[in-house]
Amino acid sequence: MFALADHLLHPEGEALPRDVDARAAAALLARGMACRAPVRGAVYGTLLNDRAALAALGDAVHAAPYKAPPQAPVLYLKPRNTLAGHRARVGVPDDALGVEVGASLGIVVGRTATRVGVAQAFDYIAGYTLVADLSVPHASVYRPSVRFRARDGFCVVGPVVVASHHVATPDNLAIRVQLGSRDAFTASTASSVRNVAQLVADVTDFMTLSAGDVITLGVPHGSPVAHIGDTATLSIGAMPPLTVSFVGPEEHEGEQP
Repeated sequence: MFALADHLLHPEGEALPRDVDARAAAALLARGMACRAPVRGAVYGTLLNDRAALAALGDAVHAAPYKAPPQAPVLYLKPRNTLAGHRARVGVPDDALGVEVGASLGIVVGRTATRVGVAQAFDYIAGYTLVADLSVPHASVYRPSVRFRARDGFCVVGPVVVASHHVATPDNLAIRVQLGSRDAFTASTASSVRNVAQLVADVTDFMTLSAGDVITLGVPHGSPVAHIGDTATLSIGAMPPLTVSFVGPEEHEGEQP
């Protein structure tokens, strides 16, 4: 069972996460606190769950070998080496390409979920978090490449997990990515092909999710690209924002905290 009363965050340097109220979480973060990822389960990314991303493929979705839009969720794993927390410094492998900064709603599973119906899906959700799902820009969508999506630090999570009872409308939350002084990128969870309950139902139809696992609702189409020296601030709804800095690969070498 993964259960929380309010806002769960894991301050850097502390052995265990804290479950605190919204005011206490805001006060801690206002001090400039860095955090670890507040989750430790498997993290699954979801592709082509944004209507604009699917539309951008045009006729390609009807071409061989697939010949039709996906009938089931297209998932990929963000392995443990990718996990990082609030105020992480992430290495950019190739500054000419940069790193796509996808802000995605993370659905945190509260208990073992197998073949969950849409009507029962919210009973299995402990809370929500913000996921900076990072990738090297690339064209492949049906077969996500590990070398583009599974680099060290390419899944920044947090700064908190917000208990589900605090998020009344997960399917209609504003998404915002502020990258330096550029115009902010904006989107909404309302653009999802599968909403939160439908995604949980469709995923658990073919695989079991465990307490503490996270499924992302998906990255919005047209997400901005960061380069060395950039700092991104991501926000979804009223959840505390998540900050990520991008550095050269030489600054990211060695053991991470």
